[in-house]
Amino acid sequence: MGQSRSPLGVVDLELLAARGWRGWETERLGDWLLRAGGGFTGRANSALVVGDPGCPLPDAVDAVTRWYAARDLRPAVQLPGTQARPAATAFAAAGWERDEDTLVLTAPLPVPPDDARVAVDLSPVPDDAWLAGYRHGGRELPPAARRVLTDAEDVVFASVRLEPGPAPLAAVARGVVTDGWLGVSAVTVDEAHRRQGLASAVMAALYRWGAGRGARWAYLQVVESNAAARALYRRDGFIEHHRYHYRRAPLP
Repeated sequence: MGQSRSPLGVVDLELLAARGWRGWETERLGDWLLRAGGGFTGRANSALVVGDPGCPLPDAVDAVTRWYAARDLRPAVQLPGTQARPAATAFAAAGWERDEDTLVLTAPLPVPPDDARVAVDLSPVPDDAWLAGYRHGGRELPPAARRVLTDAEDVVFASVRLEPGPAPLAAVARGVVTDGWLGVSAVTVDEAHRRQGLASAVMAALYRWGAGRGARWAYLQVVESNAAARALYRRDGFIEHHRYHYRRAPLP
């Protein structure tokens, strides 16, 4: 598949991605989008810093701090691309801690042929086996996870089972279509079944699903240190669109 330039810029792509992975409570601070989702994932529980907050940056830092503290969440911001550099400087000056870079990758949507060698199940909701297979960050998912994962306009959950239950699923992934874009996330392969092409199989199933819903482009996020995942995505034609990082308020 040939590489092409994304039709969306940083701000528009981040706002689109925010609709595919939402906090269930949102509020605007100027152009910024404050999100809270029970503490599950940075994306659903951080202020998306795009555009102008409508007030001086030190005041915006204070406003974000108060908003998350009122919800018993550690204040956090997502800072995408070069447009967020002034805000990043303001949060750094306030002592907020920086995470590693996350790469946002995009590609024209690949549509591989069906591969009958791996059966991939697609469901509109994640069952308990899917949730156990995901285990965000290697940890058991909190109660908020199911609500965050399913809160999207057109979402699907892919899974591969190689052994009968109660054995764990071999692989899982999540897909969401928003305005002609497929977002891929939660790609997880059980340790006992790695290096068997299962990540490629669930992603291919999501590509076909997304194409059937009119998607023509795909995006995903991967932390810079995850070299294995980056190599997998590169083989599917994904290239770096931009980067973001989180900053979090100092712990008391």
